[in-house]
Amino acid sequence: MPAAAAFTAWLDACREAACPERLDPVRVPVADALGRVTAEPVWATRSSPAADLAAMDGIAVRSVETSGASPTTPKLLPPDHYVVVDTGDPVPEGFDAVVMRENVHYERDAAEIMAAVPPYQHQRSIGEDVSAGELLLPEGHRMRPVDIASAAAAGATEVVVRRRPRVVVVPTGDEIVPVGSVPEHGEILDTNSLMLVAQAREAGCEAWATPIEPDDVERIGTAVRTAAAQADLVVVVAGSSAGRDDYTAGVVADLGVLAVHGVAVRPGHPVVLGVVDETPVIGCPGYPVSAALTFDIFATPLLAGLEGVAPSRRPSVSARLARKLPSVIGMDDWVRVRLGAVHGEVVASPLPRGAGVLTSLVRADGLLRVPAGIEGHHAGERVSVELLRALPEIERTIVAIGSHDLVLDLAANALRATDPTLSLVSTNVGSLGGLVAVRDGLCHVAGSHLLHPATGTYTLPYLEDMMPGRDLAVVRLVHREQGLIVPPGNPRGVAGLADLADGRLSYVNRQRGAGTRMLLDHELSRLGVDPGEVQGYAREEPTHLAVAAAVAAGRADCGLGILAAARAFGLDFVPVAKEPYDLVLDVAALDDPLLAPLWELLAAPGFHDSIASLGGYDTAESGARIR
Repeated sequence: MPAAAAFTAWLDACREAACPERLDPVRVPVADALGRVTAEPVWATRSSPAADLAAMDGIAVRSVETSGASPTTPKLLPPDHYVVVDTGDPVPEGFDAVVMRENVHYERDAAEIMAAVPPYQHQRSIGEDVSAGELLLPEGHRMRPVDIASAAAAGATEVVVRRRPRVVVVPTGDEIVPVGSVPEHGEILDTNSLMLVAQAREAGCEAWATPIEPDDVERIGTAVRTAAAQADLVVVVAGSSAGRDDYTAGVVADLGVLAVHGVAVRPGHPVVLGVVDETPVIGCPGYPVSAALTFDIFATPLLAGLEGVAPSRRPSVSARLARKLPSVIGMDDWVRVRLGAVHGEVVASPLPRGAGVLTSLVRADGLLRVPAGIEGHHAGERVSVELLRALPEIERTIVAIGSHDLVLDLAANALRATDPTLSLVSTNVGSLGGLVAVRDGLCHVAGSHLLHPATGTYTLPYLEDMMPGRDLAVVRLVHREQGLIVPPGNPRGVAGLADLADGRLSYVNRQRGAGTRMLLDHELSRLGVDPGEVQGYAREEPTHLAVAAAVAAGRADCGLGILAAARAFGLDFVPVAKEPYDLVLDVAALDDPLLAPLWELLAAPGFHDSIASLGGYDTAESGARIR
């Protein structure tokens, strides 16, 4: 069911089950009303200001007596024709304007004024801000700091607001263990509850999580019914699909009304929407990206409706896609993206889309919806993106697209530590993809280490092939060691790439277009090894760390990658080659003020020391311009 239709069906079920349409009103001190939604209008009981007040330091005067006064024709006012006032003082009766202090000189008791003032000049009139009896705030208004100040100025000491919505999160699953535990094999930390409770609190709710319930239908049912008695919304985590231990839909149907099971949204289509004991219930998928999106799409507007306020909408921006983005027909596809401004245009780089990729939530700057009727977007195509980060921050972001390297992550942290307004975001699409992004104006710099087999050199020959006549610069980032990442102790006795020939070893590869993949193909060709003979050649990972993770998990005997990635996972390393890793950019961008901190960082000895601590890097040429 489409998301909009699913939400409507859920609201209909809530009405039929006599769920409260609004939360109860409560009276709170005005100082405690921040973020609360007014349940009654707020009327001014006093005018603000309550009298005519001086808006400047100076003297109160009768404006008619200042006519013609100027620096060259000053006027002298006797003592009984003016009153000295400070900002905020009442203007005495009989006076109708204020002359600023800097336009007044005193001669004994008389005041010499050097500027004429019209009536009410530099004076705040009674009721200028708000008049007694005036509507200050309507019902259904979420209180901001300025609203609190204004209500207090208009005489309010208390306001009537909706009580905060109460949200109870019920985590389920035999494999789930509390945060703080040391998970054993097959166990998963209950991070979803932390996230969902935080999302609810961010929306202005009271929220808490129950203890984890095992995959037992009776215990889950009891937990849901208990939560429903306490909450305005119950969120059941996991068990929403159709597997053996997925009980959420059945529990909701048995205890109340199951309105929806399955929504045309990716990620997160196995959503449960229903009602138990006059309380709305959501069943969220167990994958964190799906759970977060489910809360955004369904819980947030429901909670806003209970408070009687329109759901907040994120601002959006038009952006160009940095790479092709395929999608599945028939589902709204929500994709998190990283954003930066390149050549005056916002560029969106899609993040990994797995429903369990929690880091995509952390790194996202924006949210892109590919509608159900579209098969995706091409690179460079314009799309609308909801902003998760303010546009000024995005405009202070260096966009790097291309090959993955840990030094870029190190640089991103160092730049942010030096200047909190500056970011560096890198998207890992392989060296070839990075050069395409430079060609199409979709990044500031591209990370590349493309070996050119015919010449034995790196990157430079490809620039002439792909962008002939383009005025490009190449800046050396590092030299680094590439080799076979193997388990600790190298139990299979891997000596080099030639050992892949007989298919005895399982291998994990990098994606097409990656420099590491091209290095492998070159070396296999030189050794006379057919890639088809390599077990696992078709299995691809997007980064060196992902390759190392696969080896560490025992899913492969080896994979080609950098020494720093092997060290990060405590793995062994069989050297294969030492290669340069460069940054490619337009020559004009060398003088871009946004990139200046990056060039300063690459010249800093302290940063070189940080790189060396990763292992397998040579910084002798870091920051040098190669072309």
